[in-house]
Amino acid sequence: MLHHAQFEQWVPVPLEQVFLFFSNPGNLPKIMPPESGAEILRVKLVPPPGVSAENATVSNREPLAGAGSEIVASFRVIPFLPLRGKWIAAILEFEWNHHFSDMQKKGPFKSFHHRHEFSSETRGRQPGTIVRDIIDYEVGFGFLGELAEKFFVRRKFRHMFAYRQQALGKLLGIRKSSGAEFL
Repeated sequence: MLHHAQFEQWVPVPLEQVFLFFSNPGNLPKIMPPESGAEILRVKLVPPPGVSAENATVSNREPLAGAGSEIVASFRVIPFLPLRGKWIAAILEFEWNHHFSDMQKKGPFKSFHHRHEFSSETRGRQPGTIVRDIIDYEVGFGFLGELAEKFFVRRKFRHMFAYRQQALGKLLGIRKSSGAEFL
């Protein structure tokens, strides 16, 4: 059964800065809860439109993953235990300062598609950025998978995005951002 999750967060940081942060695959482990033990194992970068291959990887800028990039990550299957899983994701779409999406090629889900959307929004005279995550996923494993989704997966997503809210604020140098919402 296909499930849908959506999270939204506003940060008082310019859109361009937030988009660059998220399009750098090296930042993924920084916004994951520490108990996940997330690590990037390998990245095959395809530069975004308008960025040369050399500037996407060898420059004073952070690397950027455009459509066609592939990211291989490792994570703890069960927090605090040494058993690790592998996740291979491919970037499918990339539109500067608007969105990018990735799809799981190999990992814990039967299917997983994640669209990251960004838009400018001013709140109380403070310019900022809305970060919206739209996730469509299928756990697999029939009835057992549906139980896992109901009692574990959804809760895990809420925890992960609540952690990301706090981490993003610190990493982007802001004191407070509005809460991540599960929609």
